[in-house]
Amino acid sequence: MGWLAAIIVGGLAGWLAEKFMKSNMGLLMNIGLGIVGAILFNFIFGTLLGLYAAGASFSIGYLIAGFIGACLLIWIVRMVRGRA
Repeated sequence: MGWLAAIIVGGLAGWLAEKFMKSNMGLLMNIGLGIVGAILFNFIFGTLLGLYAAGASFSIGYLIAGFIGACLLIWIVRMVRGRA
């Protein structure tokens, strides 16, 4: 996926995760969460289970992967902050 498409889709996925998880973050954090979330999702499910959601071009799979991965990241951060 191209950088511009990754930023747009990552931002959308991060924004959706932010709303779903009832979190309060800014635009840059949403973009980062979406992109890193998609990478995390693809690593966990692709490498470990052999399931790949995101292709080389824009796909709904990349958006879903980013959303699920961003939700996982928000959940992890909440768990770490709760224990600190």
